[in-house]
Amino acid sequence: MRDTLEPLVEQLRGRVVVNLTTTTPNEARALASWASDHGVRYLDGAIMATPPMIGSPGAAILYSGDEGVFDEVRGPLDVWATSTFEGPDAGRASLLDLAMLSGMYTMFAGFLHGAAMVGADGVDATSFARRAAPFLAAMTEAFALDAAVIDDGNYSDPVQSLDWSDLGHLVRASEEQGVDPAPIAMVEELRRRQVDAGHGGSDFARIYESLRRR
Repeated sequence: MRDTLEPLVEQLRGRVVVNLTTTTPNEARALASWASDHGVRYLDGAIMATPPMIGSPGAAILYSGDEGVFDEVRGPLDVWATSTFEGPDAGRASLLDLAMLSGMYTMFAGFLHGAAMVGADGVDATSFARRAAPFLAAMTEAFALDAAVIDDGNYSDPVQSLDWSDLGHLVRASEEQGVDPAPIAMVEELRRRQVDAGHGGSDFARIYESLRRR
């Protein structure tokens, strides 16, 4: 974006720039600072849709930064997707976008790992997907329960304890199938850290504590 707009910066003074390229939160904040230094009115955005979805009711785009700019240009923005303003921090839309993509990609990696496991025994990926999709969709309903536990900070009343959730058998089953256990081994490592720290009786959601920034 900078390479594209730097040569035009004088023509952009006083004008609105809406950035929908993928950036990290800090990169978005740096772009907002650069825009402000050059008198450019800046709004950062994150597209939560695939290209064919644009213009349909299911498309969503998150925005953050200058709320005055958002209000001013929302009409055109709403044409291509549902527009949501996430606050004055220019990096917030990017942060939410990348956090959700993190969940998506690890979910896809888990599905592909499972497909590789059953594929080793001749089960095709299509039939596995028919089984996995409704199960995984149902499991996402647990997000709200985990979120409530995390926000409360009390992991002492587990639905499923860390001790009970030993994933070593999943790692061993992967290896028996000749499949790289990396996706599930990563989760097991996060679980193990909390168990080793004395939290085996705590709720599985406590692996959040292995991940969050101190």
